[in-house]
Amino acid sequence: MPKELIPGILDNDTGAISKAITRIENDQRVPDSFFSELHENSSQSIRIGITGPPGSGKSTLTNELIKTCLSSNKTVGVIAVDPTSPFTGGALLGDRVRMNKYLWDDRVFIRSMGSHGDLGGLARKAQEAGDVLAASGKDIILYETIGVGQGEHDVAKAADLTVVILVPESGDEIQLMKAGLIEIADLFVINKSDRDGANRLASLLKNILHNFTARGKIEPPVFNTVANQGQGIIDLFMGIQDHLKLMEGKGMLDNRRLNRYRDRVSDLIRERLEDKFWTEEKRAFLNQATQTLNSIKSAPVIMAQKLLDRQPDEF
Repeated sequence: MPKELIPGILDNDTGAISKAITRIENDQRVPDSFFSELHENSSQSIRIGITGPPGSGKSTLTNELIKTCLSSNKTVGVIAVDPTSPFTGGALLGDRVRMNKYLWDDRVFIRSMGSHGDLGGLARKAQEAGDVLAASGKDIILYETIGVGQGEHDVAKAADLTVVILVPESGDEIQLMKAGLIEIADLFVINKSDRDGANRLASLLKNILHNFTARGKIEPPVFNTVANQGQGIIDLFMGIQDHLKLMEGKGMLDNRRLNRYRDRVSDLIRERLEDKFWTEEKRAFLNQATQTLNSIKSAPVIMAQKLLDRQPDEF
């Protein structure tokens, strides 16, 4: 069935795109030939990650960026990665009410995906969903994440450019967060800049970036926005375009895409080797050998080696 969806995906058919992403998200079997055929059509899109602490206005800013992209004659795909419901396994924020006005606009495709227990915030299958959206002809793909824990690093690996959103109240946290943020952020946005402390945070952040940006990396610019009023969004959009040109000119964009490709290959190999290793017999052996606390007298490394050394006919 998935291969039958390819013509529809390439023709920007919303139904085909939705069905393909649903299969990916639900871990239903998708043949390698499906992604192989999509690949040559999935490398033209610009992938932008949007992350930051909860309450920073990521969804509102994403909504405004969609509007600006459309006014610039760019088509948009959005993958909004949300916490997974512990009851249904679905995305808790799946309604995305503020983006419903694009429901019938074939220039935009918006999909909420559950993180499926990935505390980093970026759903494991979000990159494959991004391939589908890219193959459908979307010029820009926005990854909006929950921005918790490891999330910033996860989104940086998936995107060509990462935008980190802060709010004026983030000022006291900058000193604690600066190393990790500077490592992954290409641009910073101080949203809700109509609040007190926005200019102070901007100055503090610019000073930190000037002193701590790694040699050979472009110093991240800082933008001020009030997303719920649409202020500063055009400047941000133009800043993203300018930064991408700088990255491209320095070869950084190509390097980032190559590293993403290598990481995805490594992840696929690791996943497939693990799936192949864990037979029912091996899981039963492990469960039987670890039924009580009294039974786990050997170190985990010893048990792991036993499982690795045993031949299939020894279980």
